This record gives sequence, C-alpha cells and structure tokens, in this order.
Amino acid sequence: MPVKKYNPTSPGQRFRVSVDYSVLTKNAKPEKKLLSSMKSSGGRNNSGRMTVRNRGGGHKRRYRIIDFKRDKNDMPAKVLTIEYDPNRTCFISLVQYDDGEKRYILAPEGIKEGDVVMSGAAAVPELGNTLYLSDIPLGSTIHNIELHPGQGGVIARSAGTYAQLVNKEGKYAIIKMPSGETRMILLTCKATIGTVSNSEHNLQNLSKAGRNRWLGRRPRVRGVAMNPVDHPMGGGEGRSSGGHPRSRTGVMAKGQKTRNPNKASNKLIISRRKSRK
Repeated sequence: MPVKKYNPTSPGQRFRVSVDYSVLTKNAKPEKKLLSSMKSSGGRNNSGRMTVRNRGGGHKRRYRIIDFKRDKNDMPAKVLTIEYDPNRTCFISLVQYDDGEKRYILAPEGIKEGDVVMSGAAAVPELGNTLYLSDIPLGSTIHNIELHPGQGGVIARSAGTYAQLVNKEGKYAIIKMPSGETRMILLTCKATIGTVSNSEHNLQNLSKAGRNRWLGRRPRVRGVAMNPVDHPMGGGEGRSSGGHPRSRTGVMAKGQKTRNPNKASNKLIISRRKSRK
C-alpha cells in the first residue's frame, strides 16, 4: 500500500506523510453491536494522581470488539468491509458468518471485500484463515498467534507484523517472532495466515504537534533539558550529554535486562531477539 505525500500549502502540511486509505471501504460505518464505550484516564490512577506522564486530551474513541480467538470453527465468513480502527495501527475487517453473526477480525494485507475466510481444522492455509499450528505448512507467514490454547491471539497483531513457522518438533511448533526471537509454542494453538495490514504505518510523518495532541499525546521534555532535581540526566554547563541514558526513576534505558530470569516460559525460548548494538 503506498503512502501519500502532501504539497506544502501550510507549515503543517510541509513534511506530512500519511497512509493512503483508498483500500478502506467507502462510507463504511462501524457495526453498532460491536462497539463499546472507552473512558480516557489521562494518565491518572484511581486517586487522581498522574502515574503516566505525557498523556491526556485526544479525540473521543469507541472500542471495536475484535475476535482474536477466531473460535467459530468450520463455518465460512464473508468479508463485508475493511475499516479504520482508531485504537490500533492495523485495519480491521467486518465479517459475516453463514448463520448471520457479524464479527470484527484483524485485516490481513491483501484481503478484499467479498473474500471468504474460515477458521478451524477444516480451513485451508489461505490468506485470512485461522488454523491450528499443527495444520499450517512450514515456512508460512502467520500473525495473531496464540501463546496458550484458547487464549486468543496475542503475538504479531500490530500493523505490518508477521511471524514465520520454522519447524515442528514433538508437541511444539518453532516460531520466528517479529523481534527475531525464536521460541516454541504448542501445536494446539491457533494462528492466522498472512501479514497484518497497513504495513506502511511506520512511514507516517505527523508533521505538526497538533496531530499528536489529537492522538492523546502531550508534549514530552527531554531529560537532558531538565535540572538535576528533576531527572538523573539533567544539569551540567551548556549542552551536556547527560551521562548514561536512563529514565526519570533511574532505570537504565539501553541494554539493561528487564525480563524475570525465573519466568516459566524461558525454557521455551530457543534464541533471544537480536541486540541493536
């Protein structure tokens, strides 16, 4: 999907790059039965104190209830629309099953209105179909992967992401994750064939501060621009580097391992994700 660049008719348009939304269904309205209300916290906890900084404002949203489990097995569903979802980076598809039930699913890259998708053991490994890992051919590109059977997809759900089924050993499938990590997942878990839609999302340039405010993000001050009382990297004469990169609370920002060394699923990880260094 191509991106769209704008002529510099104003300062806010000069560097703007946005996704071309021509793939979306024209004049599609969200399915009312699949909407629920969302209340914004503005980064405050139940006592009103700010616990997460740089959040607040933004346009009001309604949550689209997404079927991550794809548990309506062996029944074909027709793709009615491809829609924008303000709560996630990828697009979503409204599908209608043969019994009349409608559900939202994550839209894979390349899916079109009128396509038919299916889940379960009777499904074939084609775009948008959800199968058990035991039924998916080796080398397939997959997304919306379950970590535990029946849990619903939790891996590779963001725009343009995918994982690859590398091998099958015993009761486990070996998956190469979007991060580059290789791990084992039970063959009884489900995954969807294809890559998540809106793969050009990372090429967007908002171009002005106001567009960030529409998304509910408030301005963020760099630590090195603060005083020593406000941040570990603050202070110094003139412009100084600030020392080791770390958070406001002193947690190292680069290279420090944060994963629990005693986590039960550590034994299922074959190789860690590649370091950026």
